[in-house]
Amino acid sequence: MQHSRQEMDLFFHVLAERYERGSLLITSHLVFSQWEKIFQDPTVTTTAVDRFVHHSVILELNLPNYRLEAAQQRQKAKQEPLETGSS
Repeated sequence: MQHSRQEMDLFFHVLAERYERGSLLITSHLVFSQWEKIFQDPTVTTTAVDRFVHHSVILELNLPNYRLEAAQQRQKAKQEPLETGSS
């Protein structure tokens, strides 16, 4: 999801303030190489990723995206014609 430059600056500020001061848990469906889509600035992206991975434990779960699957099922149900029963 793209955000405004001001929102990303604020997010980066939070990251910078937490850096080496406390724990932070981040979840994302994007790999780090795609985070430039979020921050929209290569330098800020590189710095943010560097701070994330320094002293970190990265868990890659590779689990299904349940919200995406549910949305796809709802979309499929909308597209299927209603069955008409005979009485």
